[in-house]
Amino acid sequence: MTAWRFKAIDGKGRTFDGEMDAPDEASVLARIRRDGAMPLAVSQARGSLFGRISWSSGQGDALSRQEVANITRELATMLAAGQDIDHALRFLVETAQTRRAGRVLGTLRDDVRNGSTLAAAMAKQPGSFSRLYVGLVRAGEAGGTLAATLEQLADLLERERSLAATVRSALIYPALLLIAACGAIVLLLTQVLPEFVPLFEQSGVALPASTQFLIDAGDAVSNYGLIALLTVLVLFLLFRVLLRQPGSRLAFDRFKLHLPIVGGLLREVMAARLARTLGSLLVNRVSLITALGITREVLGNEAGVAAMDHAIPLAKAGAGLSAPLADSGLFPVRLIHLLRLGEETAQHGPMALRAAAIHEERVRVVTQRLVSLLTPAITIGMGALIAGIVSSLLLAMLSLNDLAQ
Repeated sequence: MTAWRFKAIDGKGRTFDGEMDAPDEASVLARIRRDGAMPLAVSQARGSLFGRISWSSGQGDALSRQEVANITRELATMLAAGQDIDHALRFLVETAQTRRAGRVLGTLRDDVRNGSTLAAAMAKQPGSFSRLYVGLVRAGEAGGTLAATLEQLADLLERERSLAATVRSALIYPALLLIAACGAIVLLLTQVLPEFVPLFEQSGVALPASTQFLIDAGDAVSNYGLIALLTVLVLFLLFRVLLRQPGSRLAFDRFKLHLPIVGGLLREVMAARLARTLGSLLVNRVSLITALGITREVLGNEAGVAAMDHAIPLAKAGAGLSAPLADSGLFPVRLIHLLRLGEETAQHGPMALRAAAIHEERVRVVTQRLVSLLTPAITIGMGALIAGIVSSLLLAMLSLNDLAQ
């Protein structure tokens, strides 16, 4: 017998983890299904720290988002053209751009040829295919619309990648500017200013307070800068470990959502993820409870997940989704309004997708505004600090000149 760790979703739409002893992976999948649950991921349980890290971070052959999007688009095109799934997967294996992609696709094809559904085969590789992805593929297979579903999935993945790329690219220039500013200040304090210290010491004159402060700061950076950097790194790692605790993570994620400016942006991102995922699942005829169980996993914020955990039982009891989410106070009013409108008109999926488009556009607009303000703010701040250092140095030089006269 081998110990296996698994993740599944029950009939109420709730995800759960567990372990069991079984001779092989197929036996684990069969037992989970007999218990009325839907398996999402199965892997061998490992006792070592490295085993736990490996399991939690996915398989070593995990595909990038761009690779998954390209594969999805090609697979959808071939299925729409009348190819069967086996021939489509074989073509993808033969034309794979990387060995990693070839291995993943080869494993998928082997599982499908052995009688597994495409969704079940993908669920075995959670590092490459998310729960949302697997849920939509499963819905497409059940409804006989796999090609159309994969086409929608490709659009969804490319939209998500575009949104993430927009945020990252917008932050690159401010980040580089901030690094350059810090480097320039450190260079002035540790290399330029010390060149004048012997001259000041020989004069014996009392230096201005600002100049003396800068000299002391330069000495501190030169003597303790590396130690301070290592201390910050250690504190950062300890903070990361602390955030692995559920209570700490929940408190920190809730704190982030209430930050000025940044908190509003994070709320918009969370709303866009919720609406896009929920709408895509509902439009593809996934049941509401199952869709909510999948949606909670993609929010990326434990406070939002807690709000969903509170809302799901109420939605199952017929109370709707919009009211519990509104009570949490974590989601934008526009999202709540559109979800309520979808409930009143029985158009949950389309209205959720409409909300997703609005909030994704809001993320782009807010990000552009933040960057447009952040860049000049960093530039002005850097200029002011450098001007302060230079003016303090000139003030000391003028003091020496007055003494010489």
